[in-house]
Amino acid sequence: MKNLSALICFTCFLSVQFLFPQEASINDKNRSPLYDYSEIHLNSTDTIPSFETQENKLKITGTIYYSDGITPAKDVILYVYQPNADGDFVTHKTNGKKYIEHRAWVKTNAEGQYTIYTFIPGAPYEPLTYPRRRGMKQILPVIKVPGQPEYDFDAFIFDDDTAISERCRKKLERINYKGMLSLKKIGDMHVAVKDIVLKEENPSNTVVASL
Repeated sequence: MKNLSALICFTCFLSVQFLFPQEASINDKNRSPLYDYSEIHLNSTDTIPSFETQENKLKITGTIYYSDGITPAKDVILYVYQPNADGDFVTHKTNGKKYIEHRAWVKTNAEGQYTIYTFIPGAPYEPLTYPRRRGMKQILPVIKVPGQPEYDFDAFIFDDDTAISERCRKKLERINYKGMLSLKKIGDMHVAVKDIVLKEENPSNTVVASL
């Protein structure tokens, strides 16, 4: 039983990091889909496709700070993608390359603030399980700081998700996991305030992927 519990927690941990597929760019297979916003006017607010028709609407809002946790970070791009309400990643093709339908981009304002209107996704199937079972609900964020390479932030998961065991919560706490969303219902919408502290800046990367 102890080994079984450990396996369940390990699977839970894996699902947070590796469950989502790597999205393909519509222009270059090796380029992050974060950059596929050429026809989108970036600002501090964006809306996931099909938001208006969703039952469990969700607003994620907050402030992105530099690594000191105090200074608001301006012009940071936050890109998110997620499964649909059934837990499936809906994909489409443009010029022969796949991209995920439910995605959005925001660029923080002068105060480091952002807002994304989306919906609570369904739970995808967990990896390494037979028979297959659903895992945690997740939204996947990618961050791009001006003059720095993009990087994956911890997957946004939901504090009230029954798929997250106490053992897994302790594991996530030990690794300083930062992706938990706590929801509050306001009218017909769930609201999560998620402030983000950026990784420490690396001056050697300042020319690698500037916008």
